[in-house]
Amino acid sequence: MKRFIPVMVVLVLILAACGQTSQSGNPEWVDQLIKQFEQDLVGNPPLSIWQYEYDGQVVYFVPAHCCDIPSVVYDASGAILCSPDGGITGKGDGRCDDFFDQRTNEQLIWKDSRSH
Repeated sequence: MKRFIPVMVVLVLILAACGQTSQSGNPEWVDQLIKQFEQDLVGNPPLSIWQYEYDGQVVYFVPAHCCDIPSVVYDASGAILCSPDGGITGKGDGRCDDFFDQRTNEQLIWKDSRSH
């Protein structure tokens, strides 16, 4: 029984860390993405992160910021779901062709305020 308690404590700590939000209210992976973007060169247009509801779940959308770079839709855990536009064809990867028509509850999470 004594061994069981430490194992349970570790499991509880691991489960608590999954999907954890930061002080900003964002998932921690979103804050890490923002930190990464702030270390990169300023995009044109500036980088941004938007939150939506899509296909029954909360998603995060990063619009394309240059040329043939595809935009990215992430699920709440930070996994890439799809690229609705951009890329060489401008049509993304074809996995969420209805994203722009079906997304709802738009919320700006972050926009790069740095100037060129």
